[in-house]
Amino acid sequence: MSYIAALSTTLATISIAAIASEDLPEPPNFDLNRYLGTWHEVARLPNQFQQRCIGDVTANYALQTNGTIAVSNRCRTSQGTISAEGVARVVDADAGRLEVRFAPAWLSWLPHVWADYRVIDVEPDYSLAMVGEAGREYLWILSRTPSADRAKIDALLAKAQSYGFPVEQIIRD
Repeated sequence: MSYIAALSTTLATISIAAIASEDLPEPPNFDLNRYLGTWHEVARLPNQFQQRCIGDVTANYALQTNGTIAVSNRCRTSQGTISAEGVARVVDADAGRLEVRFAPAWLSWLPHVWADYRVIDVEPDYSLAMVGEAGREYLWILSRTPSADRAKIDALLAKAQSYGFPVEQIIRD
């Protein structure tokens, strides 16, 4: 009996791992050029590198002449404003897949300094977007304006939950 229980547990674990590792959806007809520019964070999963941020979180994406994207993140903390400058390289422009690095350029040869960055959903007018990564540890809801329609945010979070993101931990700005 314990062999059957162990086998069932193993199969269940494998099934859950397979679901969790499935690729995330890609927005249809994604246009990287329309995605570039400034975004305001309206919701996010907690993460270590934003733990000091208490509001006014923005991300700016600008195409560089070498084809990479300059990334400039800013937020307000209890001590003032902090920023982080990084670079993104395009993995698949049509699918909204990038790799982002905030480590120094001299470390760019190390694979682990490049983070998975996927645009999962974007409004047709590029006013609202949902960004995450395959491991479901990071998730951001971004808006072109400092605030966004709560119903639209809730709809994106419902989608995120269906994709396996732990939305019960979401922080709303």
